[in-house]
Amino acid sequence: MGRTSTGVYWGTFTHAIFQNQPVYLAATNRGLCRINWPHESFDRLSNWVVKHIPSSELMEDQNQLTEYVQQIVEYFDGTRTAFSLPLDLHGTAFQTSVWQALTGIPHGQTRSYSDIAEAVGSPAAVRAVGTANGANPIPIVVPCHRVIGKNAALTGFRGGLDVKERLLQLEGFYAYTKKGHARFQF
Repeated sequence: MGRTSTGVYWGTFTHAIFQNQPVYLAATNRGLCRINWPHESFDRLSNWVVKHIPSSELMEDQNQLTEYVQQIVEYFDGTRTAFSLPLDLHGTAFQTSVWQALTGIPHGQTRSYSDIAEAVGSPAAVRAVGTANGANPIPIVVPCHRVIGKNAALTGFRGGLDVKERLLQLEGFYAYTKKGHARFQF
């Protein structure tokens, strides 16, 4: 029996919020599965797909990504506060529970790592929540930037703390402190 191949479609978009650097994103027929940060290369996207969707074929197809790009650009332009996109999450059961919890944080609000740990039924797993947050394959749409330290400090962020701050400000949220440690301060 031959292996069934899953199509993973990739494309790019640019926006002034990222100084018009290309951002790679990918989707399957089930939904959006990956958004890279501007500093992450195409190889990072390709390696992620090989690891998480091993029987897939990676194909460039900007048309398959039109709706995803449109909603992300609307968010950056300040005309969208919620996404209505299908997601195809690839991670452990714990990771996907954390990512699902993140999608419940409203635009312009934040939660602490402790809040998310409580929400997923593992109140002692604060550091594990931080690790899952950092492994989020679909930032922005799964709003990991809305998770800050319990003391309101910005904390480690794969996209960079300056990007986290810009995204929070884009949403009108300023009730944080910039003294957060670049790694972990839950």
